[in-house]
Amino acid sequence: MRQRGIAFIVVIWVLLLLAVLLAGFAVVARTEGLQARHLADSARARYMAEAGISRAVWELRNPDPLTRWAGDGRAYAFEFEGAKVSVEIQDESGKIDLNAVDGQVLQRFLASSGLEADLAQQISDAVLDWRDADDLTQPMGAEDTDYEREGYPYGAADAGFQTVGELQQVMGMDYELFRKLEPDLTIWGGSSTPGAGAASRAVLLSFPGMTPEMADQLIALRSQLQPGDPAGATLTLPDGTPLLTGGGGVTYTVRSKATLPNGAWTRVDATIRLGGAAGARAYTILQWREGSAG
Repeated sequence: MRQRGIAFIVVIWVLLLLAVLLAGFAVVARTEGLQARHLADSARARYMAEAGISRAVWELRNPDPLTRWAGDGRAYAFEFEGAKVSVEIQDESGKIDLNAVDGQVLQRFLASSGLEADLAQQISDAVLDWRDADDLTQPMGAEDTDYEREGYPYGAADAGFQTVGELQQVMGMDYELFRKLEPDLTIWGGSSTPGAGAASRAVLLSFPGMTPEMADQLIALRSQLQPGDPAGATLTLPDGTPLLTGGGGVTYTVRSKATLPNGAWTRVDATIRLGGAAGARAYTILQWREGSAG
């Protein structure tokens, strides 16, 4: 009788152990299934977002200026293979080029971004000293000896910026300020003065005589016009220069977000340069970033 009781207890423990093992296998199988689904959704959404990049390139090369997509940050939306794709295009010529910007323009941009006048000049001068080849210091700038005195393990680069992120190494710059300024900075603009036709509100405020109210009004009116609309000639900067003059550049940052019906999405940010040799790819990728969520 005692042996049968022990056997019964052993059987109960074995059954309990089997139940625990089965429950563990079920959890693992479910987790792997969810992971596989997430990976599949992320991959699908990524390719849909890449389709948005390709669509943007196609539209930017449209020979008809009245239907061509604009590079001033406005949003375009379309559906592709069941996914909703949203695309924004920003012409790099409308940003502050760290390698070409005039010191006064950079100083006004920093001031319009909320910096005190002295700090704006300090960082502006430090940027100029960072990129120039000489060891002459701007009035409030910084060369090698200044970096050494402040304990930096490096000096001024004495060369152009290789990336926008390099600005974080310039004396006086901190991470929070850099994150605030980064969306309006570039190394591919190619001009000492940004193009107003594609400039953001913060960049527009760096133009002499510009007020916040005027910048908001210009952006609202600009968003209603196509690149080749003759009505664009009526929009002018405070000095009378047409807002849409210049025709823009050939380098753009395209932000493409694809959302699947189940809510999974992926976003791709690509900085591209249009053109190239005959028979070559229609554009060159200069920078690529992506992120996703399920």
